[in-house]
Amino acid sequence: MSDLTEVRSEDAFDIAAVHSWLRQLIPELSSLPKVSQFRSGASNLTYLLRYPNRDLVLRRPPFGVKAASAHDMRREVMIQSALAPHFPYVPQIVGFSDDPTIMSSDFYVMEAIAGTILRRDLPKGSELSRDQASAIGDSMISAWVKLHSVDPDILEPLNKGDGYVSRQVEGWSKRYRAALTDDVPDGEDVMKWLEVNQLPDVKHCVIHGDWRLDNLVLNLDDSTLTGVLDWELATVGDPLMDLGSSLAYWIDPDDPIDFAHLRRQPSNLPGMPSRQEIVRRYQELSGTDCDNFLFYEIFGLFRLSVIIQQIWIRYRLGQTTNPAFAEFGNAVNVLMARAKNLMQ
Repeated sequence: MSDLTEVRSEDAFDIAAVHSWLRQLIPELSSLPKVSQFRSGASNLTYLLRYPNRDLVLRRPPFGVKAASAHDMRREVMIQSALAPHFPYVPQIVGFSDDPTIMSSDFYVMEAIAGTILRRDLPKGSELSRDQASAIGDSMISAWVKLHSVDPDILEPLNKGDGYVSRQVEGWSKRYRAALTDDVPDGEDVMKWLEVNQLPDVKHCVIHGDWRLDNLVLNLDDSTLTGVLDWELATVGDPLMDLGSSLAYWIDPDDPIDFAHLRRQPSNLPGMPSRQEIVRRYQELSGTDCDNFLFYEIFGLFRLSVIIQQIWIRYRLGQTTNPAFAEFGNAVNVLMARAKNLMQ
C-alpha cells in the first residue's frame, strides 16, 4: 500500500454518492469508506475504497480531453468479466455505472486483491533474493503464456481478424501525430520504418497490452501471482506485439543511463530475467517463434512514446497538474531516440 496517497483535489469525486450507489449492490456496507488514490497510475485514475471489513477499488477516466476510444470503462468491465472464468488472476467486478449524477464519467468498482505490487524500487528495508527475483520472473512469463492460450472467442467483439499488426502501426502513428507538441521529435522516420518493416500477424490471441511487474499482484512468500491489473489496453491481437509493447518498460542492469532513468519496476534486480531471456523463455513455453524480434522491440518503444505523449500534451495544456508527469516530454525524447538507434 506504499503507493497510496491522499486524493488530489483535481481528481476528487462525491464519496457519498458513490457509497450510496455501492450500497444498492452490497447492502452490508455501512459508514462511508476512507478513500485514497494510487499515485502510480498515469492513464486512468484508480482509488482504494477502504471499508471496515472490505477493500474495494474504483477506476475512472482522467479529467480533460482524452484520445478517441481511450479510457473506456465499459470495455474494461466487459474484458474482465469475460476473462474471469478462464484466467484466475482477473479482479472480480462489483459494478459499473454510467450515471452522470453519481460521477461526471463512467466508472466501475472491483474487489481488491491481496498481495504485493512491485514498483520502481522495493519498499525501504525490504529485499528480494536472487532466487525470489528469478521465481517472480518465471511466474510472470508463465502467466503471460497462459493468458495468450485463452480461447480468443471469449472476446469475440474485439477480434478484428487479420491485419492486427498493420492496424496497430497505423493507429499509434495517427495518435502520435494528433498529440504532437513542439518539444518532441515528429517521429516520421520511426513511423515510416515501422510501416515498411512490419511483419504479418503471428496468430490471434487474448493479449493484455500493458503486462508489467507493477500491474501484477504477487504473493512474495512463494513468488507466485495472485492477480493481474489494468486491462485498459487488452484485446485480441498478436502475442509478439504484446511482448514487444511490454518489454519497452523492462530495464536491464546494463542499459544506458537515460533509458534506465525511466524504470518503473525493479527489473534490474539480480535474478530478474533480461529482455533477451524473457523472449527466449516465452518462446520455449509458448512454442511461438520469436527469433526476429527487432520489429516488435521498436514498435514497443514507439507505442510507449505515444502513450506518454498523450499524457504529456494534457499536462502541457494544464488539463492535469500531476507532478509525476512533469518529465514526460523528456521521456518521449529518450524513447524515440532509442527506437531510432535500434533502427540503425
